[in-house]
Amino acid sequence: MHVAAVYCSDGRVGEHFDDFLQNGLSLPRYDRVALPGGPASLAGYAEARVAQEGAVDELKFLVEAHDLTRVVLIQHEGCAFYTARLRVGTQHMAALQRADLVRAAYFIRHVTGLERIDAYFARRTDEAIIFEPVPTE
Repeated sequence: MHVAAVYCSDGRVGEHFDDFLQNGLSLPRYDRVALPGGPASLAGYAEARVAQEGAVDELKFLVEAHDLTRVVLIQHEGCAFYTARLRVGTQHMAALQRADLVRAAYFIRHVTGLERIDAYFARRTDEAIIFEPVPTE
């Protein structure tokens, strides 16, 4: 197993995330860390301080208990965490989410010692949800 996925707890996208992880990335099993905003909760926002502490504790535990070697971060277009909790306007949201993936990856590397952090931004098209890789270094 050795992989954890950190993503938003929004039930509208959970099945898409699981399908991408299992079929798109060929990860049949992985640990899940699902919370509002997903990686945004690890990007240093005061509004997510409590969630960040819990997610860090869980990731540290999983690194030790399951010998994690990789973390996959997924953000999704139109996330309510940004509009409701952070009060971000929709025109700047995607750029901020991509930047937060980089911040979250840096933070996870710092607190866990893991080097392999992959990040994806999920956006909806007319036909499907596509997952765009986001460089984290």
